[in-house]
Amino acid sequence: MRRFRPEISQAASLLDIGTRRIFSEEHDIFRENVRRFFTDELAPHQDRWEKQGHVDKDIFWKKLGQQGYLGIDLPVELGGIGGDFISSTIVLEEQMFLGYIGASLYVHNEVVIPYISTYGTPEQKEKYLPRLVSGDIVGAVAMTEPSAGSDLQGIKTYAKKEGDDWILNGSKVFISNGYLSDLVIVAAITDLESNKKAHGMSLFLVDAGTPGFNKGRILEKIGEKSSDAAELFFEDVRLPSSAILGGETGINKGFYRLMEQLPRERLTIGLGALSLAEAVFEMTRDYVKKRKAFGKTLSKLQTVQHRLAELKTEICVNRAFLDQGTQMYQEGRLDNVTASMIKCSTTDMVVKVCDEGVQLHGGWGYMWEYPVARAFCAARVMTIYGGTNEIMRELIARDIVRDK
Repeated sequence: MRRFRPEISQAASLLDIGTRRIFSEEHDIFRENVRRFFTDELAPHQDRWEKQGHVDKDIFWKKLGQQGYLGIDLPVELGGIGGDFISSTIVLEEQMFLGYIGASLYVHNEVVIPYISTYGTPEQKEKYLPRLVSGDIVGAVAMTEPSAGSDLQGIKTYAKKEGDDWILNGSKVFISNGYLSDLVIVAAITDLESNKKAHGMSLFLVDAGTPGFNKGRILEKIGEKSSDAAELFFEDVRLPSSAILGGETGINKGFYRLMEQLPRERLTIGLGALSLAEAVFEMTRDYVKKRKAFGKTLSKLQTVQHRLAELKTEICVNRAFLDQGTQMYQEGRLDNVTASMIKCSTTDMVVKVCDEGVQLHGGWGYMWEYPVARAFCAARVMTIYGGTNEIMRELIARDIVRDK
């Protein structure tokens, strides 16, 4: 018997399952299970994780691994369940609906695992992927430095060849999962003579505990507090050539491989932004339907109604764009410019939705105990990581004016 799948206008809530046709009925059933898991198993720990500045490995990562929610789109022989990319996005979306855990899962699932599965040598895949998928180890990517953010070619971390080894030196900052990480993919300059650093950058696989690799304190962010971010320091870290992602063929290819993975990264940032916006919209609608002022509920005020109408329209427009982008990625057609438009539009949108959500909650919206306040702080960084939205506009503009 086919399940009822409502249109957006028929659904009681933007969080209702089945309104997005890019997902099959099997995807809808999978989403129900994922939502139940996050609600029952992880959401109850959120307050404690925010206070301590990180999740518990044995609860968050191990349980995700036991459920098969890490590396979903990896083939079975690499430790995954052989699912599709869309199934992977469902886990990301449901996390943002219910947990506001932030970048931790995104970095591990949508950045680290795809890098290794796409570019890793057979030995690197065998060594790391099964443990990343099981949740036994946590992955991080270290690109950003104190003086180099969106301008990746401005990094100063470098590695020099010494015999058969490489000696890594430098520091990184704002590294999601950095504090809990067991494996870090580190971007470093390996051709110091190159006129363009893009031509001389490599990616290194660095295990926690390697001599010379040290972690700084957990950085105190204004949002996504349970997603740990830390400074990382590398002082004369000796690494074998086998630690270069892709082995010898990966030398000086790091920048280009980072660029190749940007469409997926920016698309999934957009998916997280959409989910957070939908959750905030629904909590705001529920609030204004109950909160009374001047003898009637806020939802009876025309100005409030018009705000909600505008927000829902913007959410649904961005949802359609995201679903198109997801389909394009599935078919291997998503380019960096389109992904940049998706990332820019959706993250600007979620900041607006969260800002309006706080406003419509009044003073209570400014209280941390209210989820809308946490969401407001979590949303703000989305216009920054994955490339700032100013850089997104620059990339989009260049494509507009260039000859084709």
